[in-house]
Amino acid sequence: MRELFSLNGKRVWVAGHRGMVGQAIVRRLAEEGCSEILTVSRAELDLRDRAAVKAWLAKHRPDVVFDAAARVGGILANDTYPADFLFDNLEIETAIIRGAFEEGVERLIFLGSSCIYPKFAEQPLREDSLLTGPLEPTNEWYAIAKIAGIKMCQALNRQYGARYISVMPTNLYGPGDNFDLQSSHVIPALMRKAHEAKAANADHMVIWGSGTPKREFMHVDDCAAGIVHAAKYYDAFEHLNIGIGEDVTIREIAELVMETVGFGGRLELDTSKPDGTPRKLMDASRLMALGWRPQISLRDGLKSTYEWFVEHHAAVA
Repeated sequence: MRELFSLNGKRVWVAGHRGMVGQAIVRRLAEEGCSEILTVSRAELDLRDRAAVKAWLAKHRPDVVFDAAARVGGILANDTYPADFLFDNLEIETAIIRGAFEEGVERLIFLGSSCIYPKFAEQPLREDSLLTGPLEPTNEWYAIAKIAGIKMCQALNRQYGARYISVMPTNLYGPGDNFDLQSSHVIPALMRKAHEAKAANADHMVIWGSGTPKREFMHVDDCAAGIVHAAKYYDAFEHLNIGIGEDVTIREIAELVMETVGFGGRLELDTSKPDGTPRKLMDASRLMALGWRPQISLRDGLKSTYEWFVEHHAAVA
């Protein structure tokens, strides 16, 4: 497979480097021969401030930007703060994507989310399913913002020939995840619940919903490898799915997390709580056609993630 864009010798900015995906991208880029990997803290730069972002880009002159910056959260957070998720993400995307183009950034990789697809889209989710039906109501605000980011990159591509691409990761987990039960995603929430149930010698653990929805879970280091691979080998107009092509039910992942943690109590389902989208499985055939394959199994990934959680428990719990 011929490399379309080399990261060797390039100055690369990872926006959102403190997040789980951003950290993983920084780890991966250490293998790519970049001349410098640029990062900036939230205290130093408000990524919603377009003028400040543009000035930072003008000063530091990156050749490449990985835009992993976003306000993120699970079903509860998305459903509780719709305005914050919509406006913050639109402002971040506009500041980074437009600022990068105006300051001559050669290559930009925008990270979206699998929630951009319609709630009842045909499975597995193909890239051409975008905008073919209504979104999942509990996170439509975040999804709309991410769709806007895709369209920003496509508009710059169409009007100016910008080599800006978008990648849509599936559900992710791994070191650096958010384990706050009010705002976390599925695996970290389950992991913390199981850990605390084990510590309390509880006889059961409760999870939201019926346990029947199916989700695809990808280790964040596999995701980062896929994203960097796309940066080097993908140059098409349409966004690109980043996934592994396999899924499990919420009940199955809960039981596997309980096994990983060593909690032997029973699992109880709170069916009064929402399930969300019935199934979300990504069609990652386009990425795999570029020669990329995942390397980390779900069982191994959960084990290493729980080890990280235990080591950092005081900071994240």
